[in-house]
Amino acid sequence: MFFIMGITDGQKQLDFNQTILCGNCGGYGRYEVFMTYTVLTLFFIPVFRWNRQYFVRTTCCNALYRLDREVGKRIARGENVVLSDRDLQPLGAGQGSVKQCGFCGFTTTEDYEYCPKCGRRF
Repeated sequence: MFFIMGITDGQKQLDFNQTILCGNCGGYGRYEVFMTYTVLTLFFIPVFRWNRQYFVRTTCCNALYRLDREVGKRIARGENVVLSDRDLQPLGAGQGSVKQCGFCGFTTTEDYEYCPKCGRRF
């Protein structure tokens, strides 16, 4: 008997948008919230997720913030949440410091020429 199983990292865009005046670049933009996680799959069916982390990205300058876990859970449940500065921990310096792959959505602060997840050029 064969078991087909694997452990992979995933990312899920959450249904949340908040219009802001960015404190980083001074422009108008939106907060977009996403969750990263690790998942165990069995026969290509997700069985168990762990290591859930929540992040916020601004649309104006791509500044990246780590979101408080409890606030992230509330957003994932669909609650009406207004983010404040105390909920966010800055991760990137902003403009140009965060790269996101246009094919798979992988986000990194490293200066890679090719995406480490899918292998395509940034």
